[in-house]
Amino acid sequence: MPDFLLGETLLVDKPLEWTSFDVVNKLRGTLQHLKLSDGSRPYKKIKVGHAGTLDPLATGLLIVCTGKATKSIETLMGLEKEYTGTFTLGATTPSYDAETPVHKTFDIAHITTEQIHQAAQTFIGETEQLPPAHSAVIIQGERAYEKARRGEEVKVTPRKINIHDFEITEIAMPVVSFRVVCSKGTYIRSLANDFGKALNSGSYLSSLIRTRIGDFKLSTAHTVEHYVDAIRNLHK
Repeated sequence: MPDFLLGETLLVDKPLEWTSFDVVNKLRGTLQHLKLSDGSRPYKKIKVGHAGTLDPLATGLLIVCTGKATKSIETLMGLEKEYTGTFTLGATTPSYDAETPVHKTFDIAHITTEQIHQAAQTFIGETEQLPPAHSAVIIQGERAYEKARRGEEVKVTPRKINIHDFEITEIAMPVVSFRVVCSKGTYIRSLANDFGKALNSGSYLSSLIRTRIGDFKLSTAHTVEHYVDAIRNLHK
């Protein structure tokens, strides 16, 4: 029987359009409202947190920790990440993904398969990356995306990141499929935007799946519903 107070590390396959906080709130709420057969509610004040945000339009592995396991969140957040997804060339959006509409279009007729593969290689290694204006970066005590959504100018500062591997897995213009292995703090949306610039064009992130965090793999994750049902069955 799981002990959520002592600490559990849950591997969740985050659904499309859910925020990472939606997942945490759903699991925390299910635990807090659990009433055992003896009438007790052991998880009424339980701590629940996640180890690394996934954007609403991204799916895949989200690590959720409960109870004393929340102490390991910072360590988990520092682990290497792996993603697969798609860039759409020839256009950009304010959020660098499909959450906001296309606001600029670019020519892609000049882009060759060889150029796409070569461009990917230029990003491998340690570099500085600008987070998107539509991000959760704190600026003057406020999330950057809150300022961006109000139409305010957002000044973000570059962050050091490391791209360990960047593989182009399929090209079906204007869509380019990829696999990336990267360090903590890497924004794949920013990588998409920078990738378009490297090709003298534009690009935005059109889909994203997080497949691995350290040694934790998406293939061993479960749905939110799976964990909700498992928690509710504890009272039986």
